[in-house]
Amino acid sequence: MHLHKYITVFTDGSCNPVQKIGAWVAIVLIDGQKIILKGQETNTTNQRMELTSVLNALQYINENHPGSEVNICTDSQYVIGIQKRRPFIERKNFLTKKATFIRNDDLVRVLISFLDSIKIEFTKVVAHQKSEGEVNYNREADQLARAIVRNLNQ
Repeated sequence: MHLHKYITVFTDGSCNPVQKIGAWVAIVLIDGQKIILKGQETNTTNQRMELTSVLNALQYINENHPGSEVNICTDSQYVIGIQKRRPFIERKNFLTKKATFIRNDDLVRVLISFLDSIKIEFTKVVAHQKSEGEVNYNREADQLARAIVRNLNQ
């Protein structure tokens, strides 16, 4: 396997909150190649889809390009905030003040384990912005995820 120094990933998730049907997309950019990972879930939320897109990208990279550094570009403040909140989350043992598990604790635990094994940088991107001539992978990921959800609702 070829070691890749730096991989950029654009992630997004979408969800119909009424039907709880969701989709996730990760666009992985490696050496000029674009790999699109995508999936769908039922009984889900938008935050779960945002996290799932990141986790699937990291799983793919971990299996196919171990040792790579990763830049996750996302419009999800929730996802980006996990790294910053990690010490507090772990100190509280993933529990809220009411002694219930934090939302999405199962996925948050997996993301934290990736933070320990892969060098990850998070970049906050502006959601759904039209680009002026430049390829906008965040917008592409959003459009793909929304299209999957629309098709599931038909």
